[in-house]
Amino acid sequence: MSLRETRERIVREHMESENRHEFDVTMGTFEHPRYEIIPTGEIHDGAEAVDRYFKETRAAFPDQRNELISLRHADDAVIAEFWLLGTHLGPLQGVPPTGKAFRVRMTAFFIFDGEGIVCERVYFDSRTLLRQVLAGAGPLTWLRTLLALARGGGATRSPELAP
Repeated sequence: MSLRETRERIVREHMESENRHEFDVTMGTFEHPRYEIIPTGEIHDGAEAVDRYFKETRAAFPDQRNELISLRHADDAVIAEFWLLGTHLGPLQGVPPTGKAFRVRMTAFFIFDGEGIVCERVYFDSRTLLRQVLAGAGPLTWLRTLLALARGGGATRSPELAP
């Protein structure tokens, strides 16, 4: 199996295990667990931080899942375009659940060192996500959401990734 085929298999396993909420399998696809959420400037670096990220996001969006659109290859990465879907059923960074569903097109760069993922860097239009999740919400919920985004939750905020 070529390196390209191996990496694609690993990315597919990573994404499918996230859908099944088998995060031990997801963690096993990393050489070093790291998520960079570009629109919010959040960095979840290391196994403990990534595990906390999984728990927080799945508590807020228990039905969160991805639908793969396409994969592309670069010298050190596999780039996935996908739909992310879910329903806001639990609190997230101080924002109460709205019960609203979302469907947002995203791109993730799975950066590799050899055959192991060392970072998943995610790009999406945060306005589209907020518009769907906060549809019909009052001004207090919008304000809490903006303040939570500004704080970045429990993640490390990187100056180079800050909005």
